[in-house]
Parts: sequence; C-alpha cells; structure tokens
Amino acid sequence: MPQADVIKVGQLIISYLIDGTPSGGMGVFELTVPPGSNVPPPHSHSKNDECAYALEGTLRYSVGDVTRDLRPGDWMFTPRGSAHQFSNPHGEVARALIVLTPDIGPQYFRDIAAVVHAGGPPDRTKLLAVMSRYGLVPSAPSV
Repeated sequence: MPQADVIKVGQLIISYLIDGTPSGGMGVFELTVPPGSNVPPPHSHSKNDECAYALEGTLRYSVGDVTRDLRPGDWMFTPRGSAHQFSNPHGEVARALIVLTPDIGPQYFRDIAAVVHAGGPPDRTKLLAVMSRYGLVPSAPSV
C-alpha cells in the first residue's frame, strides 16, 4: 500500500492520500489539527468544491455564516466560491478527511509550508501569492 505524502504546516499535519492533480480529479487528505493550532484565515476556493468529514475529536468548521462542531461521522460541504474556515478550540486533537474536487494537490501545502517555516513570522504577501496561484481567495475581514 502506498504511503501518504505527509506535510507539516506549522502545527497542522496534512497526510495526502490521493493526489488528483495529474488527472484533474478528486484529491483526498487527512487533516490533523491539534488544540489551539494556528489555522488558515477564512477563504474560498475559486476552482474547487470541498468536503470535510470528521474522524476524531471535534473540528469547528464554518461555511458562510453556519458554524458547527464536527464530531466523528459529521461532515460539511463547501461549494466553490463559499467562504469557509476551520479551527480546534477544544482540548483534544481533531482529525478530518478532506475531499477536494478538482484537487489542488499536495504541492500547494508544500509551497505554504515553505513560507510558514522560513523563519520568523510568515510573510503575508508570500502566503497570499501562494494562495492566489492555487485559486484560493482570502475573505474580507469581518467588521
């Protein structure tokens, strides 16, 4: 059985299980979110639909103005263009299976990790450039 492509971005762990980028198809990865981890800002995908399926712990997941605490077996769908975000304000590690169609691929996470792990606070301009290259759009801050 092929081994997952494991990528660390800060405290987050992305274990890529299916890389759909060669075929333009579906991608699947396991996302591990320790309690209180720094997470991506609210954003949308201009080219991808996303589904989060909780495996372990409790993952707080928001799509638009709907926020839910996903426990094992719970899931939420994010249609392309919808602002979404996740966090783990709970006391235990959360794990979820993430499905993207079409896939953005593990290289996105490697590129983000390179900026995050460059030393010092992450360069926001470089992070936004990587996000933009893969069709991710940061959401406007709430007022």
